[in-house]
Amino acid sequence: MYNELFKIGPVTIYGYGLMIAIGVLLAYQLVEYRGRKRQFNLSHVFSLTGWSLAGGFIGAKLLYWITQFQNIKSDPGILLNLSNGFVVYGGIIGGIGAGLVYCRIKRINFLKHLDLFLPSVALAQGFGRIGCLLAGCCYGEETHGWFGITFHHSELAPNGVELIPTQIMESVFSFALCLVLILLSKRTQKDGLVAAAYLILYSLGRFVIEFYRGDIIRGQIGVLSTSQFIALMLVLVTCLVVVFSRYQNRLTGKKV
Repeated sequence: MYNELFKIGPVTIYGYGLMIAIGVLLAYQLVEYRGRKRQFNLSHVFSLTGWSLAGGFIGAKLLYWITQFQNIKSDPGILLNLSNGFVVYGGIIGGIGAGLVYCRIKRINFLKHLDLFLPSVALAQGFGRIGCLLAGCCYGEETHGWFGITFHHSELAPNGVELIPTQIMESVFSFALCLVLILLSKRTQKDGLVAAAYLILYSLGRFVIEFYRGDIIRGQIGVLSTSQFIALMLVLVTCLVVVFSRYQNRLTGKKV
């Protein structure tokens, strides 16, 4: 795997950035296509994409800085590096938060738009993990199994050692999750159900994959990695919100 794919004059095309760009473009094509079929206002879809990308970038960077607080204390220059160092959960939370703010400002249905966007988020994550594979970040633990992969030119992953391909595992999982969410969206009219399914399923999948990660830069909370702790909290909060919503609808006589 090579992160430096090719050069155009003085410009180097990196695999990580290219996969992120491809993921974002295809994700937008998907959300626009589904939005048009469902008669969403496409100007809101376009604006929400921009807001969510900005919020996701800020959130992913902030959470990375939080996990690297001790290192930043000894080397504040880390704060100036805006091209590397992101945490996916920070991006998810930041993107959803930015979308909520936009929907409140424009007075449009937040949950309905969130359901529209999250299958595309899963699609983009699938391509993002391919970028991680090319760059060598988010690598797995050492293994002697048949499914191990070996890096030879990575600046991030250990070279010459067979590692569990956690990047491939999460990429395949994210693509499958995208498909499941699209199928679910065709079977339900309940606002927020697709979003709840994404938050629960992605968190559970990520929680399991984290056990096989070998990079130690992610931060720890007790015996759990930062991402595992956030995953458990998201599952708990999402389940509580779903249960409360069903209970509230029963009290008001609405069908779920």
